Amino acid sequence: MRQHNYYVYILTNKHKNVLYIGVTNNIMKRLYEHTAEKSKKNSFAVKYNCEFLVYYEHHISIEQAIARETEIKKWRREKKDKLINSFNPEWNFLNEEVMAW
Repeated sequence: MRQHNYYVYILTNKHKNVLYIGVTNNIMKRLYEHTAEKSKKNSFAVKYNCEFLVYYEHHISIEQAIARETEIKKWRREKKDKLINSFNPEWNFLNEEVMAW
């Protein structure tokens, strides 16, 4: 059976006061799309300038990834912050790190 790659990811803005949670099968392409979609004003990520990756996790099934995305979206902000802190305590922007894969 072929292994698939899916990612649940969290983006923020430069002030780190807004979070966007998404799921994708190509994190590099999706990060590029978030920065290139500036003309789509109705997008949450664009409206709030969420283009900086601060968290991601890998899944091998789309069902798993979607379930996890849904779970995280339901959390209060404090719990989301704890998740990010456990993975990326300095809240460094990880875009370049991921784009270098």
